[in-house]
Amino acid sequence: MTNPMPPKGTGPLAKREARLAWGMLLPTITIVSLVVILPLLSIFWISFKPVELADLRAPTPVVREALRGRPKVDGDAATIRYRIRNSSQERPITGITLADTLPPDLTINTVDERCTLTRLDLFCDLGDFEGGRRDDVLIDVTVTQAFLDADPDLGDTEAVLTGRSQSILTSGTFTLKNFARIFDSSEFFDVLYATLFYTVVGTIGALVVGLFAAMLLNKSFAGQGILRGLYLFPYVAPVIAVAFTWVTLFDPFSGSANALLIQMGVSDGPINFFGQRPQALIMVTVFEIWRYFPLSFLFILARMQSIDTDMYEAADMDGASPFQKFWYLSLPQLLGILSVLFLLRFIWTFNKFDDIFLLTGGNAGTRVLTVDVYDQAFAISNIGAGAAVAVVIFCCLLGFSVLFFKYISREEGL
Repeated sequence: MTNPMPPKGTGPLAKREARLAWGMLLPTITIVSLVVILPLLSIFWISFKPVELADLRAPTPVVREALRGRPKVDGDAATIRYRIRNSSQERPITGITLADTLPPDLTINTVDERCTLTRLDLFCDLGDFEGGRRDDVLIDVTVTQAFLDADPDLGDTEAVLTGRSQSILTSGTFTLKNFARIFDSSEFFDVLYATLFYTVVGTIGALVVGLFAAMLLNKSFAGQGILRGLYLFPYVAPVIAVAFTWVTLFDPFSGSANALLIQMGVSDGPINFFGQRPQALIMVTVFEIWRYFPLSFLFILARMQSIDTDMYEAADMDGASPFQKFWYLSLPQLLGILSVLFLLRFIWTFNKFDDIFLLTGGNAGTRVLTVDVYDQAFAISNIGAGAAVAVVIFCCLLGFSVLFFKYISREEGL
C-alpha cells in the first residue's frame, strides 16, 4: 500500500520554494514597511508633543566674539568680549563651557573669574543657562604694535562652546493639549463638515460623471479616439495651470463666467465664486469632479468593453428599454469596479490639499483637514497641533476603510 500524496503546496519542495520566495521579498517588504511605518509613527509621536516650529532643533549656546575699545597705538587697553546666549527662550542648557585660543601679541591683564588661562588657551566653565539667558565673558588686555601691524582678527581661532540640552522631540514629555486644542476649537466641526462634503460629493460626482462619459464612448463612432483624448485632458493637465484658469474664469471682476451670467440676466451683479460661502465650497467640489472624473471614466469604460454582448442582444429581443439594460445588466457588472473606485477616490480626495490650496487657500468655508494641517504646522508654527490633525485624518480614513471592507466589499464580493 503506497503512502498518499501530500496535499498540493505542503511538500518539502513547496516549503523550500516558499521560504526562498519570502527571503527574496524580505528586503523589499522591509524597505516599504520602513517608508510607510516610520513616518506614520513619527506623526503619532509628534502629535503628543508640545512642539512648535522653533523647537525642532535642540537649544544650543551661541557666542559672538569681539574686541572692544578700538585700540590704535601700542599700549592701548582693550577688552575681548564673548557674548553668549541660549538659542531657546524656554528650555535650559546645562554645563556650558567656552574654549578659545587668544592671539599671541596681546598682554593679558585680567580674566573673568569663571575662566582659567593656560598660556594662550582660555577655558571657561559658565554653568547652566536658563531659557533666553544672555551673558558676557570679558578679558582685559593691552595691545602691542605687533598685534596692530598684523591686522588683527579674533576670528582666526573660533571659540568653541559646549553644553547639554534635550530636544523636546526626544524627551519623555507628552501631552494631550494638541488634541484638546483641535477638538475644543469652534472651527473644528466646520472644517470636518467641509472635508466630508468635499470628499463625499466630489467622490460620488466623479464616479457618476465618469460613468456617463464611459456610456457615451462605449460605442464605436467617428472621432471616438479624439473625444477620449479630450476627456483625459482635465486629469493630465498640470494642476497649477487648470487651477489658475478656473480662478481667472470665475473672477468676480474680470472673469468670463460672471460677464456671461450678467449679460444673460441670470445674475444682477458679479458673483465671487471662490471668495464667499457657500459658493466657494461648491466650486472647489465641482473642480474636483471635473478634474478627476477621467480616472473613473477609464476604468469603467475598460470594464464595460469586457462585458459579453450576448445578453444585451437577448435583452433587445425581449424588448428591454435602454434603462432596463443599464439597470439590470450593466450596473451589476460594474458594481465591483465602482466600489474599488469609490474607495480609492474617497481616500485620495480626503487627503487632497493642492487643489483647494491653489483655488481658495482654505478661505470662505473651504478649509478642509489637510489645509488645517498646513495652517496649524506652518501658519501658526504649531507642529504638534498639525501632527494631531494628521492623526485625526489617519483615524478617519482607517475607520472608513474598515467599514468599507466589512460591509460594502463583502456585498460586492471583493
